[in-house]
Amino acid sequence: MKLIFAGTPEFAHAALESLIAKGHEVALVLTQPDRPAGRGMKLHASAVKACAVQHNIPVCQVTSLRLDGKYPDEAVKAQAAIQHAVASGAQVMVVAAYGLILPQWVLDAPPLGCLNIHASLLPRWRGAAPIHRAIEAGDTNTGITIMQMDAGLDTGDMLLKADMPILTTDTTASLHDKLAILGGDLIVKALSELPLLKPEKQAEEGVTYAHKIEKAEAQMDWSQNAETIVRRVRAFNPFPGAVMNLNNEAIKVWRAEVGDQSLLQVGVDYKKGQILAVSNKYIACTAIENIANNETLSVVNLLELQRAGGKRMPVADFLRGFDVKVGDVCHN
Repeated sequence: MKLIFAGTPEFAHAALESLIAKGHEVALVLTQPDRPAGRGMKLHASAVKACAVQHNIPVCQVTSLRLDGKYPDEAVKAQAAIQHAVASGAQVMVVAAYGLILPQWVLDAPPLGCLNIHASLLPRWRGAAPIHRAIEAGDTNTGITIMQMDAGLDTGDMLLKADMPILTTDTTASLHDKLAILGGDLIVKALSELPLLKPEKQAEEGVTYAHKIEKAEAQMDWSQNAETIVRRVRAFNPFPGAVMNLNNEAIKVWRAEVGDQSLLQVGVDYKKGQILAVSNKYIACTAIENIANNETLSVVNLLELQRAGGKRMPVADFLRGFDVKVGDVCHN
């Protein structure tokens, strides 16, 4: 098919590469403007733009698609590009993590509408951060939904679904990469079967929203239980990274596990985040959850850490350059 593609990050890049590899002709790519990144804060193209340039596909980068919004000139530019692509024979728009809201005029432009590759099993985890939130919540499975887009937030009719287990070792980074491949495969299948697919309305029950990840969420909270803390470490890897304060220094925690309860001694008045044991394998800390005035203690083992400006390190390497003692306290 001839199509328009809208997407920005690596998740979308995987889908675009899959479509190109299967022989679909991409008449136009929509992606967000180049952003400053790195130490020099130089402008960098999105992964999708880099792919489009490599394959000589026309690219349109705008800040907004709303004709009545803050950037009407940019929206008019995009409108002209989309209309040109449709006039050239593009039948459908494929959308994957584009990052801009599509107004109705965009949804109506392609004859077969806009198909979205969403990284969850809708209606669970509509919204911006479905992979992070699924791990954070302790879900045991997730997947990809191919959806016919409408004006709502991930509320359109579903065309195809494929599920995937969430492993206890999965981080947002690892799960993202697996779902990106699955998304590319599923959109290819959806396009090949498009005339035969029967749209299915989303259930009204079971709706959850995956709100955007905020940097403030990175702060580790030792008043949660160990399982919750470990899930959040996995969910916030690679962004924004779980952070704690130890010996007056901000430390990022990239890997952690639920520790051995036998490290906790009866009758001891522990502090939240207190270090119980230090070894070449882990640094064990207390987590103290208080529900209805009932305190529950559990243990978190820190496995991979990073000092500001340094590299990620296993605990054994980290301890060679950072003094940690039993009794020290990790603060929020």
